[in-house]
Amino acid sequence: MTGKTIHITMDDGYKLPVYHAVPEDQRRGGLILVQEIFGVTEHIRELCDEYAAEGYEVLSPGLFDRESPGFAAGYTGADWEEAVRIARDVHAFDQSLADTQRCIGWLKEKSPEETANPVFIVGYCYGGSIAWRLAQTDDRLAAASSYYGGYVATRFAEPAPLCATLAHFGRLDSMVEIGPVEKLAEIGHETAQILIYEAGHGFNSDRRKDYHPESAELALERTLALFRACGG
Repeated sequence: MTGKTIHITMDDGYKLPVYHAVPEDQRRGGLILVQEIFGVTEHIRELCDEYAAEGYEVLSPGLFDRESPGFAAGYTGADWEEAVRIARDVHAFDQSLADTQRCIGWLKEKSPEETANPVFIVGYCYGGSIAWRLAQTDDRLAAASSYYGGYVATRFAEPAPLCATLAHFGRLDSMVEIGPVEKLAEIGHETAQILIYEAGHGFNSDRRKDYHPESAELALERTLALFRACGG
């Protein structure tokens, strides 16, 4: 199963490329899968296809397309530096939120009844922060799963998510400090579970040096169980 790139018109009129993967059999609901800082890479597209195989209609927007059309970077060297530059210095985080919300709307418009068409969100790294923030602000989401988002435990520790939410972190993460994560866990948001794995940053990606298959498998099991419990 492989998806394809479509274009969805954003609120400002920009036609954003979005990877779209659909299930072959029963549709459990919609899912927004939010990219790492590296763009909608082969790895991200494979994740979309895997979730589609689980029964979800998946959208993954190319959030940095306005700044760098078709952006999909490698994980080291000049590619890494360019990805960091765009994410931190060029692209507005609020634009990512708005574009992701437009994709939520696109899926919800297929059926306005939430019980018939739940929409979920999962995000990785940069996308983990997007997923967590939208769980706090967009009441159209049925559930959310956030992987090692750098802003989650610092910039967006409050308020509690509006929907059931998982936040996955690696204790050995060199990019996301564990201290604020532990403090977030101590807050005890009723709608959120803070899950810490004995792994580093990017542990879900088999393209990265910190790939930890045991943690990746467990995090996926927990994510799918949450989505199933919340109507998917």
